[in-house]
Amino acid sequence: MNKGRLEAFSDGVFAIIITIMVLELRPPEGNSFEALKPVLPKFISYVLSFVYVAIYWNNHHHTFQVVKHVNGRVLWSNILLLFCLSLVPFVTAWMGENHFANAPVALYGIVLIMAAISYTILIRSLLHIHGKDSILATSIGSDFKGKISIVIYASGILLSYLNPFIGFALYGLVACIWFIPDMRIEKRVQSDEKE
Repeated sequence: MNKGRLEAFSDGVFAIIITIMVLELRPPEGNSFEALKPVLPKFISYVLSFVYVAIYWNNHHHTFQVVKHVNGRVLWSNILLLFCLSLVPFVTAWMGENHFANAPVALYGIVLIMAAISYTILIRSLLHIHGKDSILATSIGSDFKGKISIVIYASGILLSYLNPFIGFALYGLVACIWFIPDMRIEKRVQSDEKE
């Protein structure tokens, strides 16, 4: 199957997720900087979530640069990823509105770990049809970043019950790890284009 429709549909969903998140930001009452204080938690939540959606879009884009074709398993794996990411606006709003309380921060982490696991499932589905010698397989390697991210998310979820700011900081740490897209795929594509 051709991958074009999957990419187009995914791009549309990513755009809708970001749109929903920004629509949750409401301007405060008042015209002073002091009036911004009550909406600061929502804004901080929005920034982290925007970065996460951007990271997933970037890595999705890079991954599909080396994907030749897809099958039904890949389509469903991609839908699972998009479903998990579609929950990000909800948990972002809940966490921001409740000023980083324990349960909202923990649920935010649960959604992030679900997205990470679903992205891993998508990658495994792609590797299954492209083989262990494909550009994708050699670029992904052992996927240390993916594995350590899941461990950090799990730690953040658990620690959110002790101190939600520790959990939030750990989610921020994972975003920092992934902020620069995985360059292995890009380097492989560029080297193959030069040959």
